[in-house]
Amino acid sequence: MGDEAKLARLDARFPRKRAVITGGASGLGLATAEWLAKRGWRLGLLDRDVARLGEAVGALTALGAGAVSTHVVDVGDEGAVRQAVDEFAGAHGGLDYALNAAGVAVFAPFLDTPPQDWEWILRINVLGVASSCRAELPHMLASGGGLIVNVASAASFVCGGDMSAYSVSKAGVVALSESLDQEHRGSGVQVTAAMPGFFRTRLLEHARAPDDMLHTARKIMHKSNLEAPPVALEILERSARGERHVVLPREYRYLWRYKRLSPSAFQRFMIRFREKREAAARARKGG
Repeated sequence: MGDEAKLARLDARFPRKRAVITGGASGLGLATAEWLAKRGWRLGLLDRDVARLGEAVGALTALGAGAVSTHVVDVGDEGAVRQAVDEFAGAHGGLDYALNAAGVAVFAPFLDTPPQDWEWILRINVLGVASSCRAELPHMLASGGGLIVNVASAASFVCGGDMSAYSVSKAGVVALSESLDQEHRGSGVQVTAAMPGFFRTRLLEHARAPDDMLHTARKIMHKSNLEAPPVALEILERSARGERHVVLPREYRYLWRYKRLSPSAFQRFMIRFREKREAAARARKGG
């Protein structure tokens, strides 16, 4: 099946093709917008980056988007998020699909992570997603259905050391998504949690972390053979099929099942992994 054909199910479910995307100016958000633009969807992009939003309009219009509107919004500002979503839904008679992809990262040992970094990441990654859902849901409920995809991370279940704030924030996104999906299952609204592993994106541009940890994270991201477009396509396709949990790539699905089936064994596995990594780091320094 060709890439374009993979989205036929989404078009069939939502023939009016109206979508809003937070974090829509770059990374996974923009890649998702590009796939939808090729299918003639009408798009509302929410982001803080004015310059990238401006660039996205021309690119998405050239790809075939039915309409593109941009909204300069910090998802931590609930009033601004609601106003942007209301404006888009009002202009297009409703809302069918939402991708809540805006997010930030914090990496540091727990005792070295200041309270203000916890407040920052939770305000954006958890409260920002909650605010986005609170703005999107009424429009979907009014029209009898819709699909919300909240972008979490494989870090929501692969809870490694030195990333407690990030893991907590992404686990919160999964919990929120599951709760909302249960609440609205009978209304025609589906809520899916996407949990991708590391792929090449701009997440680290504004990350808060010690220099050595940020350097390591950038190396891991650079080595990833995953780019945003195929990740976006898989999330779109699998959520359109009705999947409530989208874990990718394949190796992370094995880890997800391992964690769910045997959490104690998984914790021991993670401890051994950390010990081996620390031993390798000591060996490199000694050499």
